[in-house]
Amino acid sequence: MNELENLLNNVSDAYPDFIEAVLDYANENQSNLNSILNYMNNNPYANSSDILLFISLQPGFFDDAVYDDVS
Repeated sequence: MNELENLLNNVSDAYPDFIEAVLDYANENQSNLNSILNYMNNNPYANSSDILLFISLQPGFFDDAVYDDVS
């Protein structure tokens, strides 16, 4: 997790809520952590939007989403 935190702190437009959100997502399971590390190591110039888009496109990303059932 330290490696990810270091990578996130070096993102050009990183901000505290971005870093916290990505760390929370990575902390959910090892697969999430591995995929983010792989993406960031292969895309060293990715900005926060690129990283958040990558995460949002991962299988199961919306499975844990909190929403109101309005039906």
